[in-house]
Amino acid sequence: MSKPIVAIIGKPNVGKSTFFNYLVGSRVSIVEDTPGVTRDRIYADSNWRGRNFTLIDTGGIEPESDDIILKQMREQANLAINMADVIIFLTDLKQGVTAADREIALMLKKSGKPIVLVCNKADNYERDKNDVYEFYNLGLGEPMPISAANAIGIGDVLDAIYEKFPPKENDEDEDDIIKVAVIGKPNVGKSSLINKILGEKRTIVSDIAGTTRDAIDTYFENDEGKYVLIDTAGIRKKNKVNERIEKFSVMRSLLAIERADVCLMLIDANDGVTDQDAKIAGEAHEAGKGIIIVVNKWDEYEKTTGTLENYKKEIYQKLSYLSYAPIIFISAKTGQRVDKLFGMINEVAKQNAMRINTSVLNQVINEAIAIVQPPTDKGKRLKILYGTQVSTKPPTFVIFVNSKDLFHFSYERYLVNQIRKEFGLEGTPIRIIAREKLDKDS
Repeated sequence: MSKPIVAIIGKPNVGKSTFFNYLVGSRVSIVEDTPGVTRDRIYADSNWRGRNFTLIDTGGIEPESDDIILKQMREQANLAINMADVIIFLTDLKQGVTAADREIALMLKKSGKPIVLVCNKADNYERDKNDVYEFYNLGLGEPMPISAANAIGIGDVLDAIYEKFPPKENDEDEDDIIKVAVIGKPNVGKSSLINKILGEKRTIVSDIAGTTRDAIDTYFENDEGKYVLIDTAGIRKKNKVNERIEKFSVMRSLLAIERADVCLMLIDANDGVTDQDAKIAGEAHEAGKGIIIVVNKWDEYEKTTGTLENYKKEIYQKLSYLSYAPIIFISAKTGQRVDKLFGMINEVAKQNAMRINTSVLNQVINEAIAIVQPPTDKGKRLKILYGTQVSTKPPTFVIFVNSKDLFHFSYERYLVNQIRKEFGLEGTPIRIIAREKLDKDS
């Protein structure tokens, strides 16, 4: 059901982040000449020959190092290797084969994963390409010379990766299946909710926090539609993530958010919104996913007149950036209101994928401008020329203006509110990108 995962592995300072950034089309990873700059795994989506895949950048591996940070980086890289469908082993052509390269090659062979051996820094391709022959000694097949900095030879590497992808599943890109990630801190009832939906104990449920170690995909179909339910490991605070397996779980959970169309953000009614809840919800918001706030264990919460409305107000106060997300109160244990989730999931997925006609959008923008005039600064007024929607999931709009500096956040928020007022877009973030365009009338 999910996209192939490609991990970039290698010792420090061989150009992994430069290579990663080129493939994903932006400077997602920090690029610096200091070894070990990338310490945590970074991941982003890419595409080659019509096949979407997830790319993971890792910190460099120092096999024999006793340095604590380097040990942690090695551990992070090991987790990426475990997850990957294909591994890119990136080496430094100018350094030649080092002892560290041999150690890494041995580790990669033991993984049993398909490997593409790449020799970076072949900046003078004709001169440097013959230096690759010593890399045959690593026993990983044909070494491929590239220059990540100059974008030389990368297409051949992508072709090699593509050939090693697992067979594409028929429903990998199926549009009518809604992918739903059940997210939240440990022990809020994520597995219990999925078990209630499925009507069977498909995932282990216990009162011990952190029981679910992996993200588990389950296909489910009912009268409301077709779904893939993604049960994730609870995301703990970073200072509590000590076990190697826990770190693996956190990454799977974050990847589950990236893969999802809609996230069910579970909150324990007895705990209320905690700082960790806010952090997890923020990950889904930043990823542009449809979000439903699900308050679980509502059957255990002591209620009086007005409790539900007051509880909602408190949630929106603590998660003010999720004011667009609907809230539902359930009990995974008893099944209370669980059946109402699917109608909400369908609606939020629809809103997240909504596309608005350009002429209709500009009519709403012009009406908004007439109600509240754009701001001025030092006698110069912001002019909004026109807007257009450039993408969905989430709905993203480019607004052309005479000056980006005048397009203050407060006015952007006002336009977002007006767009919501007109089109709904409940449960989905809205993104606005301001671009300057010369005003012919100025």
